[in-house]
Amino acid sequence: MPLPNLPLITLETSLRDTMSVIDSHAKGIAVVVDEERRLLATITDGDIRRALLAGIDVDQPVVRLMPWYPNPNVSPPITAQIGTSESVLLSLMHDHSIRQIPVLDRDGRVCDLAVQQDLLRQFEMPVTGVIMAGGFGTRLRPLTEDVPKPMLPINGRPLLEHMLSKLRQAGIRSVSIATHYLSENIIQHFKDGSEFGVNLSYIEETAPLGTAGSLRKMSTETVPLLVLNGDILTGVDFRAMLDFHRENDAKLTVGVQQYRIQIPFGVMETEGVCVKSITEKPTYRYLINAGIYLVDPAVCNLVPADRRFDMTDLIEAVIESGDRVISFPVREYWLDIGRPEHYRKAEVDVSRGII
Repeated sequence: MPLPNLPLITLETSLRDTMSVIDSHAKGIAVVVDEERRLLATITDGDIRRALLAGIDVDQPVVRLMPWYPNPNVSPPITAQIGTSESVLLSLMHDHSIRQIPVLDRDGRVCDLAVQQDLLRQFEMPVTGVIMAGGFGTRLRPLTEDVPKPMLPINGRPLLEHMLSKLRQAGIRSVSIATHYLSENIIQHFKDGSEFGVNLSYIEETAPLGTAGSLRKMSTETVPLLVLNGDILTGVDFRAMLDFHRENDAKLTVGVQQYRIQIPFGVMETEGVCVKSITEKPTYRYLINAGIYLVDPAVCNLVPADRRFDMTDLIEAVIESGDRVISFPVREYWLDIGRPEHYRKAEVDVSRGII
């Protein structure tokens, strides 16, 4: 019997190539094996994102994420033997809080991969989507004089339609859209969302409430809220973000993008009048807010009623309350469509199938 197509890598595989393997197989994991296909370790999507946050070079070998290797005292990954029933596999996943289990043949070689999502045969993702679509789109004028920014056409479809498609593909069925500027354009186009494969509701703001103000009305939800700015285009793995949110016991998870700034001059380090060193044209890296959030519903009670409140205010309020706020690195495609040149780039990228 031929082997299934598995996300197998070796100790020498780079983090960059490991990301490609994880993405192409869409299982959220890569399995590290030796030359005889015997299991050495597993590398999850969350492991990769934590490595990015730690600043590990993506051209480093994956063994860089395994500081314990080859310590025999470290517990090996949870595995199952070929022929293990689905019920036992699901029980193992539940008991160990994991979503994937490598399956070994009788000789101890990796021959399959059990994935919780496949076993449950259930695609719906337990979150409610919230899209903040009430902004004026001032920086995009005159394009937004008669059209709200989320309704600007990209390759023949409104930006918001592309966003809803991504949510639907991730298994998100319930979405609320916060509207204000030219809200009737959005409501008339999408109606109840049934034609787009989602159940839509609307939060109509009589006055602008900022990027978090309307969340006050979402505090009665029973599942996490996936909050998106209405002017972004992204291929981020929303399921991986939810897993990351849960693994880290967060109340609020902020999607972040790495942003590089290169100084086109030599940067001097001085002490008084003395020059201590010079760095020629250095590049500085920062993590910026990507406008993608996972929010526990209880956090929405921190949002004041009927006044402007931005996500930056909510992040600070959650931190001050003592609850856990974490960052989730967005390594997939991401574009903030806030300026005309970004809008043109979005059209090119979509037409080329990049996103």
